[in-house]
Amino acid sequence: MAVANEKLTFLTQFVRQPMAVGAIAPSSRALADKITAPVPRTGDPVVVELGPGTGSFTGEIQRRLGGRGHQLAIEINPDFAGALSRRYPAVDVISDDARKLRDLLAARGHRQADVIVSGLPWAAFNNDLQQNLLDAVADGLADDGAFTTFAYLFAIWTPPAQRLRTALRSRFEEVTMGRTVWANLPPALVYHCRRPIRTTRPHSGLAATNTGNTTT
Repeated sequence: MAVANEKLTFLTQFVRQPMAVGAIAPSSRALADKITAPVPRTGDPVVVELGPGTGSFTGEIQRRLGGRGHQLAIEINPDFAGALSRRYPAVDVISDDARKLRDLLAARGHRQADVIVSGLPWAAFNNDLQQNLLDAVADGLADDGAFTTFAYLFAIWTPPAQRLRTALRSRFEEVTMGRTVWANLPPALVYHCRRPIRTTRPHSGLAATNTGNTTT
């Protein structure tokens, strides 16, 4: 029943805001397992999820943490954020703009995140928004931290997807692409990024971003 409700909520939000949600169905458990792989199983890490949507990755992050550290989920869609708070009361759900990541971390006493997992729909964003979001990610990630996001296989050679790869490589010293996750609708692959490149880029302004565990 919970899975059916999650799919219905996701589809409803897609109909209302197709460009913000970016897909008609939540990500699969198989994709969640791959994209949350960098979450450490020891210590007290700060793990941030951007665009959690209905929580396809949230539960897996929580399972890997096992009550350790601090788990934040930044979701600009208030309906998704409200449902996520009720479903995962132990998660610090923030209904806000992902570009404010560094300020949102600071407000909770954290300098940077150890892991950032993204379900943002990159293909739905214009170039400036995409660049500003990635600036926020690189700025908000610890030097030895990890950032993961994903892309749909069918769209991997489209201009937005190529632009995303170029942007990732300009912000991280290491960017690797995992194997295709066929057990997802549609099939997807995960980008694993490490060692953020520090720059003097100015902080961006604010506007709506977000999603539902989807990107291209």
